[in-house]
Amino acid sequence: MKFSEQKPTKSLHLVSLGCTKNLVDSEIMLGKLKDYEIIDDASMADVIIVNTCGFIDSAKEESINTILNLHDERKDESVLVMAGCLSERYKEELQKELPEIDIFTGVGDYDKIDQLVNEKRSAFTDEVFLLNEQNDRVITGSSYHAYIKLSEGCNQACSFCAIPAFKGKLHSRTLESLIKEVKNLIKSGYTDFSFVSQDSSSFLRDLGINNGLEQLVEQVSIIEGIKTARILYLYPSTTELSLIEKIKKSNIFENYFDMPLQHISSNVLKIMKRGKGVDKLKELMDAMKNVPNSFVRSTFIVGHPGETQEDFEELCKYLSEYKFDRANVFSYSDEEGTSAYDRLDKVPQDIIDARAEILGEIISKITQESLEKEVGKTFDVYIDGESQEHEYLLSARKTTWAPDIDGEIYINDNELFEEENQEQLQFGKIYTVRTTELVGDKLLATVIK
Repeated sequence: MKFSEQKPTKSLHLVSLGCTKNLVDSEIMLGKLKDYEIIDDASMADVIIVNTCGFIDSAKEESINTILNLHDERKDESVLVMAGCLSERYKEELQKELPEIDIFTGVGDYDKIDQLVNEKRSAFTDEVFLLNEQNDRVITGSSYHAYIKLSEGCNQACSFCAIPAFKGKLHSRTLESLIKEVKNLIKSGYTDFSFVSQDSSSFLRDLGINNGLEQLVEQVSIIEGIKTARILYLYPSTTELSLIEKIKKSNIFENYFDMPLQHISSNVLKIMKRGKGVDKLKELMDAMKNVPNSFVRSTFIVGHPGETQEDFEELCKYLSEYKFDRANVFSYSDEEGTSAYDRLDKVPQDIIDARAEILGEIISKITQESLEKEVGKTFDVYIDGESQEHEYLLSARKTTWAPDIDGEIYINDNELFEEENQEQLQFGKIYTVRTTELVGDKLLATVIK
């Protein structure tokens, strides 16, 4: 058979919105539809899938706008699929209001997407879909890094979050399943892993194991072929000092601590139903910061119902003093079905906007300070490829940093080329660099070995 005759006869365009957990689900759908050719031009695709996000208003608006724009440009006889969190959360309303969509599906049928497309039918399975090592995935965006999903759902009851309402309670994968998936991906050439879930530090608690994440760190650290790993989305009340110590001692897990605090005022944390007291919270954060070569990231919400000016000023003071390496600020968004939605002490939108801008400026300042500290230092990076900035610059990422969110380093010189018989730098490999300067928010570095 000629090679040209082996090419897929149908094409697929997929858009994955929202978080990295959504991305893993999108990769499962790509794996189930691997007989389709994946194309960038939606107007030529036979099947178009949008994996939606339903977390906050801006994400919901982006999901709706994306799918309507794709409908406007798609060709006749193509199949348009709306999948994921937004579709799950508002399944009755959306099916009535969006006749443009051919297939609706939520968060439980990712592994059946091929059947739904072939039969052109919608489905919303009540059962939680849990990835296992036998599910085919088409890893996107990297030849060496992959996300590993620990669990689905969440047992927390945060006042502002609707995720448990449509994702359900915590359902952890087995540790055995995770280890098998990592080993399979290593065989395919992947060496760097980010472990994710709604609440990573609660991993295995639904199965009666309170130190599941510590067990994961132990077992992943001894897998042959893995080079680096990190954990995203720790939750304050389920993170113990022993986990921080376990990560510190691992020769594989980076000293990367990503814990969305949301606030630091005891008043607001109580309203948010965030569990741990402020003193314990600060003890936890200080322990993370005191780990050698640690990198600490967090997210915060401003304008939550009940947040006073004093609460906000306390938050600003803490961020300025703690000096996170990276942080994000979100404006409070009213979400149906949450306890905050029904509160009467709402903060006016103009005040929310002003607070978000102030906190954003503080975050920009401390991020810049974190980057300035890297100048003149020597550390390991992954080289991802040519930069979009200039053809003579390479794009790299510090091995400690998470992909896409923590920054980009430009390689503008390579001392290895000065040595005889040196091969060109390989993408997806680790090199040691020395940083030379900071231009805007980009570090420039030279490869030294």
